[in-house]
Amino acid sequence: MARETTVVTPQRFEQGFKYADYMAQIKVNKPRFDGYYNSFRLKPEDASIVRTLSRRASGPAKVLVLAEDWCGDVVRGLPVLARFAEAAGLELRIFPRDQNLDIMDEFLKEEMYQSIPTAVFYTRDHRYLGHWIERPAVADRELAAIEAAIRAEQPEISDQDFGRERRARSEARTPDWQQAIIQELKELLGKSPR
Repeated sequence: MARETTVVTPQRFEQGFKYADYMAQIKVNKPRFDGYYNSFRLKPEDASIVRTLSRRASGPAKVLVLAEDWCGDVVRGLPVLARFAEAAGLELRIFPRDQNLDIMDEFLKEEMYQSIPTAVFYTRDHRYLGHWIERPAVADRELAAIEAAIRAEQPEISDQDFGRERRARSEARTPDWQQAIIQELKELLGKSPR
């Protein structure tokens, strides 16, 4: 949960990577990131809503994202968060989680897990509005079902093969999960103070 006092000052926020700079320095999954970024677009009605939210006096103006290039949820979600920021006109800064654990500690999932991506929204004057973590609820439910099915079908599967099978089966759900991210972000930011 976000603290009353934060290590994310306006100056620290500015130290994060812009999207293109983050992509230029990643070590793995670049083709997958690029594929998702190039294929994902906000629906026109969603783009209109997020622009309206960002124009409010106390609306979102900045988004900090904690990420790592090896994480499947980041590969799926970061391009969506970048497109969301572009559509809303938000200033986006990306921080590698493992090099910024002090920030991560402020936004733990269930107050214990360092889940990523984590997107933290701020107003123009850097007031905290809310944060979103890891993946949409529908993806959590469907991923659990995918994992259970794999284990039921192949009880002796190795961890490596399990990971490959999980990725292959979840890939078909990615477009719907990405749209669900947008829905959850609209709900989160629509509840922030006007």
